[in-house]
Amino acid sequence: MLANRALVVLCSCLALPTVYGAEPVFRIQQRAISDTLAPETLPGDFYDFSPDEYWAEPLDSYWVNFSNWVLSQERTQGPRVQWLGQWADQTLSGSTQSLPNNASYLRIGFASETEQGRPTKFEPEARFRLDIPTTRRKLRLVIESESEELIPLEERQRDRQLTQPDRTETEATGALRYLTMIGDAINFSTDVGARLHIPPDAFVRATAQKKWQADEHWRLIAQQRVYYYHQDGWGERTWFAAGRPTFDDWYFRTSSELEWVHRDRKFVAAQIFSLQKQVSNRSTLTPRIGVLGENQPSWRTTSAFADLTWRYRLHSDWVYGEIIPALTFPREERFKDQSSIILRVEMYFSGSIQSSY
Repeated sequence: MLANRALVVLCSCLALPTVYGAEPVFRIQQRAISDTLAPETLPGDFYDFSPDEYWAEPLDSYWVNFSNWVLSQERTQGPRVQWLGQWADQTLSGSTQSLPNNASYLRIGFASETEQGRPTKFEPEARFRLDIPTTRRKLRLVIESESEELIPLEERQRDRQLTQPDRTETEATGALRYLTMIGDAINFSTDVGARLHIPPDAFVRATAQKKWQADEHWRLIAQQRVYYYHQDGWGERTWFAAGRPTFDDWYFRTSSELEWVHRDRKFVAAQIFSLQKQVSNRSTLTPRIGVLGENQPSWRTTSAFADLTWRYRLHSDWVYGEIIPALTFPREERFKDQSSIILRVEMYFSGSIQSSY
């Protein structure tokens, strides 16, 4: 609305005077623009409220005051999160300049889970990453709230179906990451760091990743990771995904993953198929089906699942809501279906948001 009003003022300033008795040009322009901006002339999806409320007086209530306070936190905390990354970047590199768009973020939210035969649970959630690129060398200081390698494969694949008490506690990690290229197409990184607890658990990991366009439709990505933790031993992950646009603006994706779990002396694997569609500029639908397995005592299916994620942008680009109904078929329950539904509200505090979902 402010942009449109500015346009009206600009038109009035540029309008030429007219002969006496005729309606001024700028008034005609202003009236025409005002007519086009009337609530009843705009499409329904333009509003996040009903057109009848367009001219309504704001209501004063505890909920409105609280929601306004929450929304104001992004404008306050978002720049602080980015400032912390820039400050550390400049300190480590010895430069007066910092690289823009570092990947630091803070994600906090609340999730309510309802499972078959279990009461509803309402749990807080929090995750963070401090990603500090240095300006003189291809080094990053990366501090994260969890260690991805120590989370079981099935849990990683079903992460959005779970609330905080159902997730594996891995402690925060800190690492120095060295970035390089193999040839002109493969990104390679080496991390040396430790889990941040007493005593610290040192680790090293190396990751190679390549993306390429197979043809005009298919996009491919492959990743290979090898890691070693002092307390848990070594492991490796091989991940491959392929995707392409399909019918009616749906995007199809298939991914395969194989992981060696050293402490259990076995391989685990996952095969996931998903579709995704941007229903509007606010909401996205993502149905998935997946099968997980292991090779001990022999190759067998350990579980299967199906879920549907409806993700809705509640405010700007940093407050999101999710509804995720899911069905899981675990082997230990003789593949009997276990139903659940997740309701989640999540907030991102970051100077530059690059959402993964």
